Amino acid sequence: MTTTLTTVEVQAAASAPPPRRRRRLTPRSVTGQVLLYGMLAALAIVYIYPFLVQVATSFKTEPDAAADPISLIPATFSTAAYERLFLHSDFPLWFANSAVVTVCVTVGRVFFVSLAGYALARLRFRGRGVVFALVVAVMAVPTVVLLIPKFLVLNQLGLYDSYAGMILPLLVDAAGVFIMKNFFESIPDSVEEQARIDGAGTFRVFWSIVLPMARPALITIVILSFQGSWNELSHFIVSTQSPELTTLTKGVASLASGQLSQGTQYPLKLAAAAIMTIPVAVIFFLFQKKIMNTSEGAVKG
Repeated sequence: MTTTLTTVEVQAAASAPPPRRRRRLTPRSVTGQVLLYGMLAALAIVYIYPFLVQVATSFKTEPDAAADPISLIPATFSTAAYERLFLHSDFPLWFANSAVVTVCVTVGRVFFVSLAGYALARLRFRGRGVVFALVVAVMAVPTVVLLIPKFLVLNQLGLYDSYAGMILPLLVDAAGVFIMKNFFESIPDSVEEQARIDGAGTFRVFWSIVLPMARPALITIVILSFQGSWNELSHFIVSTQSPELTTLTKGVASLASGQLSQGTQYPLKLAAAAIMTIPVAVIFFLFQKKIMNTSEGAVKG
């Protein structure tokens, strides 16, 4: 019995991975790590400091903000800017319009770019290469070039100055189609062949088999679509003119240009900007660990 236990122990010890050796810290390596972390901390401060100034200034009084605009500690803490935004301006209407448009665009874009990406990745039809080349070409066209044609088309179709005109042109995005096509191509065809043998149609295979596997890419599209439509400005400038359809980007732009206020009004402007950044920041931090990882589309053999 003792011999058997000894043999087992020897075999277990032989198959066990060798213990990791602790790397000795030399003065040179310690100095390198300190310099690296110091540089990263400096870069982090450079990026986050303007946002901290924005939040701090939104709680200052107007004289305090004008006297010391980059201080992080208000001399007199005040919520007057937020009270004016929500109680004495159209800011709630701007926020509601942006929320409606962003939700509709995000949901619609995720659905349509997924369909388009799957069609370009899996369906065989004449001219597929030309269609994909056109999609890629659209990505290279500057947005400002399309503003006047977009206005003319919306006006001709009777969609100008309406929610439909704000939402429909944003439902499909060339970059989203490109991302989804590449992700669907990373999924082996064998996954779909079994479903087709069982009698599933093309849309059923897409909806029930392939789309759930594309969750990393879908989350990426959700983040990009939400951020893009929430921060969109040029499209809303050419698609609407009624004050009732003003979005946050148009409203905050009018604040920044001084159209709705007198003087500098730094607290008012930066309070609006701070509130505007909250939804995008929340979405990003909730899904940042789930942003597209193409390796998840592979099937383990």
